[in-house]
Order: sequence, then C-alpha cells, then structure tokens
Amino acid sequence: MRISRIAAAAGGVAVAAALVLSGCSSDNGGNGGGSASSGVVNVAWSEPENPLIPANTNEVNGGQVLNNMFAGLVYYKADGSWDYDAAESIESEDYKTWTVKLKADQKFSDGTPVNAESFVNAWQWAAADPELLNQWWFIDAIAFEGGTYDGGENTLALEVIDETTFTVELAEPRADFPVALGYTVFFPLPEVFFEDPEAFGEAPIGNGPYKLGEDGWVHGESLHLVPNETYNGPRKAQNGGLNFKVYATLDAAYADLLSDNVDIVDSVPTSALATFKDDLGDRAVEQASAVFQSFTIQPTLEGFAYDEEGKLRRAAISHAINRAEITEVIFQGTRTPAEDFTSPVIAGFDPEAVEGSEVMEFDPEKAKELWAQADAIRPWSGTFQLAYNADGGHQEWVDATVNSIKNVLGIDAVGLPYPDFAGLRTEVNDRTIKSAFRTGWQFDFPSAANILGALYVTGSGSNDADYSNPEFDKLFRAGLAAIDQDEQSDLFNQSQKYLFEDLPAIPLWYGSVTAGYSTLVDNVEFGWDSWPILHEITKG
Repeated sequence: MRISRIAAAAGGVAVAAALVLSGCSSDNGGNGGGSASSGVVNVAWSEPENPLIPANTNEVNGGQVLNNMFAGLVYYKADGSWDYDAAESIESEDYKTWTVKLKADQKFSDGTPVNAESFVNAWQWAAADPELLNQWWFIDAIAFEGGTYDGGENTLALEVIDETTFTVELAEPRADFPVALGYTVFFPLPEVFFEDPEAFGEAPIGNGPYKLGEDGWVHGESLHLVPNETYNGPRKAQNGGLNFKVYATLDAAYADLLSDNVDIVDSVPTSALATFKDDLGDRAVEQASAVFQSFTIQPTLEGFAYDEEGKLRRAAISHAINRAEITEVIFQGTRTPAEDFTSPVIAGFDPEAVEGSEVMEFDPEKAKELWAQADAIRPWSGTFQLAYNADGGHQEWVDATVNSIKNVLGIDAVGLPYPDFAGLRTEVNDRTIKSAFRTGWQFDFPSAANILGALYVTGSGSNDADYSNPEFDKLFRAGLAAIDQDEQSDLFNQSQKYLFEDLPAIPLWYGSVTAGYSTLVDNVEFGWDSWPILHEITKG
C-alpha cells in the first residue's frame, strides 16, 4: 500500500513467508480470547485518499481502517506469518485451481450473512472496473483466469459451490496464492454495497472486529469504530473501540502523545528521533518493518524519459544522494540505506544477488560524469523539484536529499511541499504533477511479489512511474509461477537488474517502526508491516 500515514517508516530483519500450505497454522494464539477493556483507543491518523471501498483503497490510512472493519480469508500475525480468519481452509492440488471453504455462521455488522457469494461478488465487481486502484490485483498481480483489463460482469473464473465454498481458477500456477489473500482488495462485501457503492464508501459495513460507531467518519477530524458484536473470528477487540484522530502534522500528534491526548502514534517525527526513547521510556517502539522509501520521477519530465539521456540523469541523481549521511543525521540511525527494491524483512532478500545496485552508492564524481554525459546529448536547465506531503513529517529528509543533489551536481534542487497527502496523490494519479515526488510502500503481504508487481509491472495499479519493461515483466511472471521459494526469490532478484538500469524510482532507505504509545494503554504491539495491532490493545 502507498505510505500515506502521517509519516513513513521502513524495516530491517527477515521473516519467512512460506509458499506451502503447511506454512499456515490453525492455532489462533489467544488473539480472540479474554474480555475487552472499556476504554477507547485514540490513534493518530491522516485523512484517506478515497472513500473506504476495499477495491479502491491502496494507501495505509484507509487500509488501516478497513483492516479493522473487515475480515479477509486470512490475516497476518505480528511476525509476518498468516492464519485463517474468515476461511476454514484454502486448498489446491495443482496450485492453479483453489477451493476456499469458509467458517460457518459468519455475519456482517448489519446482520446479513457472510457467504461464498460475499467474496465472489466482491471480487467480480472489483475486477470489472479498470478505474479502480486495486483492479489490477485480479487482472495481473494474481492473474485470475478470465481476467481482462476491460472487465465485465463475472469476468473471473470463480464458482460458488455452496453457501460456504467457492473455487478460484488462476491463469497460471501460484503456490503462494493464500499468502496474498489477507490484502484489502480480497475482503468480502455485503449485498447493500452493490445498491450504492458511493454511500457505502462513506459508511462501510464489514465483517471484522470493529464497525463504524455512531459518530461515524467526520472528514478532516476523526473516524470512530466500536467493537463488532457479530464478529466471531480470531481478532476480537480487546478494547472499547478505536478513535482515529486526524492531525495536520506529525509534531502535533507527538505533542499530544506526550500529554496522553492520543494513545498511538505510529511514526515519531524526525524532530523527536534523538529524544523519543528518553521521552517515552519503555513506551518507545523501534523495530523492523516491511516498508520501502523512494521517490519517483515521471518519464514525462523533460530530460527524464526512459531513453539514454533519462537513464543517465536518473543514475546521476541516485549517485548524488548521500543516503548514509541522511539516515544517520536526519533519522538518527533508524533508517538503513536501500540496497534493492524490496525489504530486508521479506523472505528472499539478498542484495548481493541483485545486479546493478551499485548505482545507489554515493559517488559525487560518477554523478557529475553521468550528468555531463546527459548534457552532451541535450543540455538541461531548470530546477529539480521533489514533491512531498507537508502533513507527513517529510520536510527534513526531502531538504537533505535535494541539498545533496544540488551540491553534487551544481543544479537548482528544492523540495516542493503539498498541504496534504490527498492533494499530492490526486496530481500523481491524474498524471498532472510536474515534479519528482516522494513514494513509499508498505507491503500488503509478506512477499517480494507484492512490491515488485504492484509498482513496476506494466499497467499495474500503483505504477506511478508508468514503467514498462518486457524483460522485467517476463522474469517477474516466471517468479510468480515458481513453486519453490528459492527459485522464486532468485527470479525476483534477477528481475531487479532492469529496475536498476531504468530507475523508475530512486530507492532511498529501509528503516524501522519508530513509534510510541501513551501511559493509558497496554498490550501494544507493532507488526511486520509497521501497523499497530489495534484489536489487541487494552485501555481502562
């Protein structure tokens, strides 16, 4: 998902994402037991980009809410392993045709049943509309049989067998198919959704541990969730509800955290990184998570097309960034310079197996040489701008990055602030933005397929760079079809060669969750993907 919370973070150590069915456990680990506390947990938040429809939500603010309002077939535990939520089993003999069996007696928060049609109808609806941000997951990311970009009613090869059973046919075998099914786009939808999707987006009805409270969603202020009494899965709410509070800046959220006016801040502002551990004591959180930070340069920018000149300039920009200094000085060592296009937290991470990553080494002389070669093709003039959302706590690192570029290349380079994330993403999605822009990715499921496919495959839903390389696509698809984990990882690593040649995005760094919580809450845990596990938190 697009990183769009108040600030962005990135991760550090490896967790295994098993490709075989035996990798999942049926043990619920006690997540659903016990009695809930009565206190409402206040969570620092930013306004989502779009209404809350699973098929059109691909950023973390909306995703975090939907993840707590809905139960997918599977869910992800703190360590990155997965377990069943709405599903009882997901089985296949050939990794191409899958049979999904649901747990019995499940309901949406409006009391209507969760059945096989709830999933099949939701998926067919999402696959039929190429304008939806997440349609690509059915058409290309997972490659469902029957999927086309044009869509159409019942375009996917899905079949309802009975009330709790349906089958899925993929275009090609994919052994890790169940791993992906905890992502937002695969959530079920109640019948009322299809009557008025627009209204539903303002007041979703889910089947997860929480439902919308009476206060609902007050745009620009808050969104209130209360425990969903119809949910009987493994993630039962252990608190009295969640209140997502909108903050204009991360510094304001952190100030409220210090005074216990907000309970969860999932990213500490750069201004407090040097002191937050002293400020918060054992309530300070720093741990690895699967998040990747970069910035993207649209090929429509003059001098940066995917041609010889553009590749030279992109490489020059990359060599001009002193990632080691920025991560140490700005982020107080809580970020690590990137070595590839994935994350150290994801199985198969092996930067030594990735060809071309030396383009991310800080090398001023090489940067100047490459820029001069590009100027020999066609002189460049103007200002290199790097856009960012001002409500995201990004100014310090953006200023440091553009200053590094400016000082090395001798060109004008500045940060370009947008008031909020929604405004920035609107111009990115509409392709009207006239500058480079910050991008980040929080993994939706624990596999390199998630980020490589979503961001860089031709036509993918989050491909902000409009990148298309047949050789990259070929290797990526071969990796998807690989049943063996090592073979898949090898093919994904090989595919990155083309990303480093073309640099559709400039990788910056990995890091950690740097977060904190108030004195009023207990049982706070952050997961592999950097999200706090909100249903486990107790208060009062």
